[in-house]
Amino acid sequence: MNFSKWVSIILIISILKPQISSGVSQQFLEFAKKDEVFEWMVGIRRKIHENPELGYQEFETSKIIRQELDKLGIPYKHPVAVTGVVGFIGSGTPPFVALRADMDALPLQEMVEWEHKSKVGGKMHACGHDGHVTMLLGAAKILKLHTHLLKGTVVLVFQPAEEGGGGAKVVVDSGYLENVKAIFGLHVSPERPLGQVYSRSGTLMAGSGFFEAVITGKGGHAAIPQHSIDPILAASNVVVSLQHLVSREADPLDSQVVTVAKFQGGGAFNVIPDAVTIGGTFRAFSKESFMQLKQRIEEVVVGQATVHRCNATVEFSSKDKPFYPVTINDAGLHKFFQKVAGSVLGLNNVKEMSPFTGAEDFSFYQEVIPGYFYFIGMKNEKNEKPESLHSPFFQLNEEVLPYGAAMHASLAATYLLESQGQGHKDEL
Repeated sequence: MNFSKWVSIILIISILKPQISSGVSQQFLEFAKKDEVFEWMVGIRRKIHENPELGYQEFETSKIIRQELDKLGIPYKHPVAVTGVVGFIGSGTPPFVALRADMDALPLQEMVEWEHKSKVGGKMHACGHDGHVTMLLGAAKILKLHTHLLKGTVVLVFQPAEEGGGGAKVVVDSGYLENVKAIFGLHVSPERPLGQVYSRSGTLMAGSGFFEAVITGKGGHAAIPQHSIDPILAASNVVVSLQHLVSREADPLDSQVVTVAKFQGGGAFNVIPDAVTIGGTFRAFSKESFMQLKQRIEEVVVGQATVHRCNATVEFSSKDKPFYPVTINDAGLHKFFQKVAGSVLGLNNVKEMSPFTGAEDFSFYQEVIPGYFYFIGMKNEKNEKPESLHSPFFQLNEEVLPYGAAMHASLAATYLLESQGQGHKDEL
């Protein structure tokens, strides 16, 4: 075969490959929108929503996931990170690509009155994680029916304890993702239009941590404050002074946040308490700024307490509530994501977004694996002002489920297709 014919063949392949990918992605979305598939996903989501479980307590949620994987004939490992499940679809050989869904609920009392309201007092899926699990199961169903297209192995990561518990780090430490070459994750976005996705290359979300301080004085009668050492006054000055860390010490172009969201002291209107407890969160877009904030928070709390004749101790994020690193999307995966998302949803529905100060433990995966995290819109046109995430009035628009399932499946299948022939030799 002469050189000109080789060139012609290569050109034809390069032209056809995106079309093949686009066609498969459209098939995935059409399949996910079929009545029987959509109703199946809705049923799973509502079952999980009725029985919300907090981090590392997702035993029933894990059971539902395993039952569905068993029905689909998908092998899995369990338990991973206490309640997590890691499933496998495809050849069982390299390359490996992972898809992640978080499982845990929030300690909130649901205020939405509907047929499938939370049956567990003080617990609610107010961040859409019930939808995330359902989308990944939907993707599993799609990929299992199209196993012949998978040129490698898709790893399904059902992860516990995203809401402060750092479940992603425990999954990483388990070793099950050791040879995974890329990982993708998503989050529903109530204020963005249904069927659109949003993300960016590089820094997407902030690193975050928690702090708690106990400021101790000397209690006494409110009518004779001179005989007391008032920890409420000291704590109040601490709260005000902490705000200066951002407004007067941080570079205005280096976004940072310090929020005191907890203030507990005393139980009577005429008694000065012995101690006050305050707590909150701090966030930054770089490790250097984050550690500087941590240092200054402790200095300010202790210093202001001393000025007011009090003592103070400060504790930061613990093993149970670890610091979350900055969420940084891989530049190469960003280009890949835009192409695949365009094939599923249309290029006009793939949007760039600015960084914001929310935090995600998906960042733990990105510290060891090239990773990509994005948001998928679910705004219902009938609901002009949807409730935000973490609201007791939050409602998930179930019409988003097919879009999330198709996006998951398309990203995994296309990644494996494009990775074939690159000499992957690792075993998972």
